[in-house]
Amino acid sequence: MIVQPYHLYIERIEPEKNMARFYALAVQPTLFGEVSLVRSWGRIGTHGQQKMHVFNEEKHAVELFLELLRKKRNRGYKPKPTVEIPAIRHSSSQRVNDKLIAS
Repeated sequence: MIVQPYHLYIERIEPEKNMARFYALAVQPTLFGEVSLVRSWGRIGTHGQQKMHVFNEEKHAVELFLELLRKKRNRGYKPKPTVEIPAIRHSSSQRVNDKLIAS
């Protein structure tokens, strides 16, 4: 049984090298009660590749998770920047067929 979920998505984007890569890690249970570390990687915008490691104990999966994270961070991978969604402003008047309608 997994005590705490581990999920990570990081990217490495270097336009001058035409590089846009992603790397994703997730520790999750298997159907047979084991623990797996699933990692996915590739060029951003593609499905990329995937590999699964299966462990008897969660601590081994977490150790590999942290080791892979450390290596990727040293190679320049960073968390994806957050995107701000602008607030929607409602006005009391609307235009329908170029006619102003007040609510």
